[in-house]
Amino acid sequence: MRVEATVQRIWNEERPKNCTAPLRAGLCFLSLPYCAAVAMKNRLYDRGIFRQEKLPCPIVSVGNLTVGGTGKTPTVILLANLLREKGRRPVILSRGYGGNAKAPVNIVSDGNRLLMGWREAGDEPVLIAKSAPGVPVLTGPKRFLTGRVAVEHFGADVLILDDAFQHRALFRNLDILLVDAALPFGNGFLLPRGPLREPQGALNRAHLVIRTGGSGETEQPLPGAPSLPSFRGIHRPQGLVEAGTDRALSLAELQGKKVCAFSGIASPEAFRESLTALGAAVVAFRAFPDHHPYGPSDLDALRRLAGESGAKRIVTTEKDGIRLADFPVFLAEVSLLRIGMEITPAEPFAELIFAGLAGHSSRPSRGICNHEA
Repeated sequence: MRVEATVQRIWNEERPKNCTAPLRAGLCFLSLPYCAAVAMKNRLYDRGIFRQEKLPCPIVSVGNLTVGGTGKTPTVILLANLLREKGRRPVILSRGYGGNAKAPVNIVSDGNRLLMGWREAGDEPVLIAKSAPGVPVLTGPKRFLTGRVAVEHFGADVLILDDAFQHRALFRNLDILLVDAALPFGNGFLLPRGPLREPQGALNRAHLVIRTGGSGETEQPLPGAPSLPSFRGIHRPQGLVEAGTDRALSLAELQGKKVCAFSGIASPEAFRESLTALGAAVVAFRAFPDHHPYGPSDLDALRRLAGESGAKRIVTTEKDGIRLADFPVFLAEVSLLRIGMEITPAEPFAELIFAGLAGHSSRPSRGICNHEA
């Protein structure tokens, strides 16, 4: 955990400090083989030496260029619900990061029932399955194989690939790329010297971009892609839920309340800011690493923190609630903040999605418009 925190601190340095120079040099050295591997893979795909496999239905991919939270999961949920509302039969394919299920194809949900827990499937696939009723969710390392099962056994007429921008083995009709509005390329370095999974030039593979986080004043241009259709993605609190009973509460319940909050997500500060914006008095806050598997000692520490701070309510995210399923007594003491993705302007976004998926082999125009709000 300390190593991860140190690396994150170096990534976020606005003015590099002398004391971190040896670490920065070491990270740069470690980046070299990663950069070479990424460049080689992309070159082989770009030249057609590595061929993309195709499935008999249109495919939309949601991904990003950096590690960390840009809102992929809520965007996948939004797309799934949008497609289903319009009469399509989407199936979501995820790699199942963090899950221990080893089968080539794992059925997290058949669209009607949740069939796997978070330890098997990973927390994000379970959250997606609960948030997109009626939409099957499958995990597995080979998206072509899970996609074939989705088509043959679930009658999928569109597939949504979660976190798949770098998964070039499967052809897709639409590549949606999410970027942080303020820092689209992080510090500009590839892993592990920086948060980039690929060089900035990979942006050219995208068909549309969604900018999340930040504000209009802090947004940076995307060099090399001036004609790429661009939308604004806003993480919008949608409700509060009593974790123990699933009873829905009004967001007004947080107004003026002393809150002890915690989260183990990629951007814990964004969660804290959401609570503050809703009028909560965050008197105590604890950030855990992303996908953190909670244990009894964590829960004891959180109870003490809430008691010592005088908090009247303990609040965390829905994703964290998934990983607390083994602790129903503690869950009964917790409220979950439900946050969804809102993309503006909504109608042009939906039109572009359906245009891109209209023909099995068609690909949308790289666009002539910029839709940022």
